Amino acid sequence: MITVGYIQGSSLEGAGTQNQILEDFGVNVRRNHDKLPQALFRQLQTSQRPQKRPNELRTYQAYLLSERKLTPGTVVNRVAALRFFFVKTLKRHQFREFLPYPRDRRRLPTVLSQEEVSQLINAAGNLFRRTLLMTLYGTGMRRAELARLKIGDVDSQRMIIRVVEGKGDKDRDLPLSPALLETLREYWLWRKPKLYMFPTRTRGRTLDQPISDKTVWIACSEAAHRAGIRKRVTPHTLRHSWATHLLEAGTDLRTIQVLLGHGDLETTAQYLHLSQRHLQAVTNPLDSLTLSSTQNIRRSFKRKKEK
Repeated sequence: MITVGYIQGSSLEGAGTQNQILEDFGVNVRRNHDKLPQALFRQLQTSQRPQKRPNELRTYQAYLLSERKLTPGTVVNRVAALRFFFVKTLKRHQFREFLPYPRDRRRLPTVLSQEEVSQLINAAGNLFRRTLLMTLYGTGMRRAELARLKIGDVDSQRMIIRVVEGKGDKDRDLPLSPALLETLREYWLWRKPKLYMFPTRTRGRTLDQPISDKTVWIACSEAAHRAGIRKRVTPHTLRHSWATHLLEAGTDLRTIQVLLGHGDLETTAQYLHLSQRHLQAVTNPLDSLTLSSTQNIRRSFKRKKEK
């Protein structure tokens, strides 16, 4: 682990390691911060001229996009980690302008139909993965939130599931459906987890450790393959699908925003573009035009000779 003192060339009292500095920061930022290559930091430290360092940062961003072929969203995470390190930790505010976020083309997320969700869950393979997929779709949780779900977070009396320290370290309550509760009970009778609902099965680790969020991702991907679903299915696909199906069933946007834990209603509003009910309710002006029948239209690309 590289310490702040190593980067600056001298120790900083009380600074500690990068993980200590970031201990109150989000899990994803810590993860991406740890991915930043030590070679980059060594290069920045050993540069003979400090003014060269911004150029090296820009070169690193270009490398991620052009050679590593990372998506703009992934590069945004890396840039956020760099910004935090140089601006917040090292107090070098001038570096902010040299660490711009790449433009990310807004794409509508993939959404499964309810029939496809049923096929996905039925193709889970075992009760563990079936429970994972049902909890994902039945609550709209993020995969990291699901991985850290504890037994005590499920309140069968109030029919509520509590997400503790979700994105932005915020708690929120989610409705617990009877179908999901029944499956969770069957799963508990089989596995008998003690602390985490989905404890790891990795050898050498105790059962008091949660699964990794990669396990959740693999469960979705392999179930989609077995179900013959050609769409790219990730844990977030089930989150998008749940929100879209809620909207189609008449749930208002504000409620969906709260359930998803979105800070901005504009983020939730994207599901208006995905809702089949809202799209089909639109009256298309094309349908009000008076057009001739297509039966008498020529089926040829050759131009008709004028007399």
